[in-house]
Amino acid sequence: MAPMLKGCTPWPEEFVDRYWAAGHWRGNTLDNLLRDWALQYGPRTALVHGGTRFTYAHLNRRVDRMAAGFRLRGLRAGQRVVVQLPNVPEFVISVFALMRAGAVPVFCPISHRASEVSQLVQVTQAVGYVGPSAYQGFDHTAMTADIAARGPFLRRVFTLEAPGSSSPYGGLTTDPAGCQYSPLGSIDAPPEPALAQSADQVAFFLLSGGTAEALQLIPRTHNDYAYQARAANELVSLTENDVYLAALPAECNFTFGCPGIVGTLSVGGTVVLVEDPRPAECLAVIGRERVTITSVVPAVARLWLEALPTVQADLSSLRLVQIGGAPLDRATAERVGPELGCRLQQVFGTAEGLLTLPRPADPDETVLTTQGRPLSPDDEIRIVGVDGEDVPDGEPGELLARGPYTLRGYYRAPDHNARSFTADGYFRTGALARRTRDGNLVVTGRLNDPRSRSTSTT
Repeated sequence: MAPMLKGCTPWPEEFVDRYWAAGHWRGNTLDNLLRDWALQYGPRTALVHGGTRFTYAHLNRRVDRMAAGFRLRGLRAGQRVVVQLPNVPEFVISVFALMRAGAVPVFCPISHRASEVSQLVQVTQAVGYVGPSAYQGFDHTAMTADIAARGPFLRRVFTLEAPGSSSPYGGLTTDPAGCQYSPLGSIDAPPEPALAQSADQVAFFLLSGGTAEALQLIPRTHNDYAYQARAANELVSLTENDVYLAALPAECNFTFGCPGIVGTLSVGGTVVLVEDPRPAECLAVIGRERVTITSVVPAVARLWLEALPTVQADLSSLRLVQIGGAPLDRATAERVGPELGCRLQQVFGTAEGLLTLPRPADPDETVLTTQGRPLSPDDEIRIVGVDGEDVPDGEPGELLARGPYTLRGYYRAPDHNARSFTADGYFRTGALARRTRDGNLVVTGRLNDPRSRSTSTT
């Protein structure tokens, strides 16, 4: 096992051996998996965004050429690059291209501004940034120029231009701080031989919740994330005939890999990207693209349900809606199946790892009232009281977890890690939960404890 990126906490060797022996970890990097998917599903449609469509073969070629282009622009293995893009094909392409170039993407919500982005750059020492030139009236290029001027790290900015526009920076421009600006579309070069990379290295960073002063970075390795997506695929019986609607932000764990984008691509399905989760956009797309599965938060689900009488859309293709991010009230849960014509699956999860979900064969009462059971047979969970001792089934307490896709420590955060993990490696999720007699979890809220910065899958 190769050493993880400095500043990360590795799994102890006994757990590494266990997860390998169980077949959870298989030694494939995500970008190499994409190569395999392109060979297997080449002419099938991989990505859809509006009128734009990418086949698997086209997606892999673009990733190959962008990876070579990034290296031509000076990015090197192990360097971190902030990725702040909306739900567009370039998000998927850039993330896989950076991994293929050996760089480490740092996922950043499109809504974040200078305070959050500058902290991400500082903590990760990110040398690069991929984002829109401007988006919904905000000038991302000006923001990155200011960050570059204030610190020594950021020196490569790759801007996604709005359709029909051209970059004000031309092909390549360098500002007074020495930061280079390139249109993302110009990052293109003949493919290079594949880099030798280890699957136990960090594939990308997800972002925890909290204020700009309390952001924490979550290292996800190729091994653990490929396992998470694969196990989620199996649980929801995802196949090449499925069409996944990415309605929530693509940088969220829920959207990216539960099973989400990565899971759908791994079976030869189609990912449909939308930038607006509101009903008028999404319900029409479900009908047009014959969407079979999607994942939303309770607020979005309620908006869709309320809009059904006024939006003309054919939802007959839809078979599963995953709802997570917050507890779902019983009244809304009872409406999903009859009104959307599909199965409901309530999901609890953290960007840090643990996922719990009901199984397809579970009775309606379990589906309507619980977040099910842990994804992996090697997920270990505890529910503890304020004294740190396990509480009886049925009693509420804090949910703790460790397992083959749950981190052992935030990036470069030793003090925070000391408060967020037990001595034997359990992650304190900060979620309040109870376990039913049949082993399902009911998540009711969060602890009022500022030390816990866990985020939901959304």
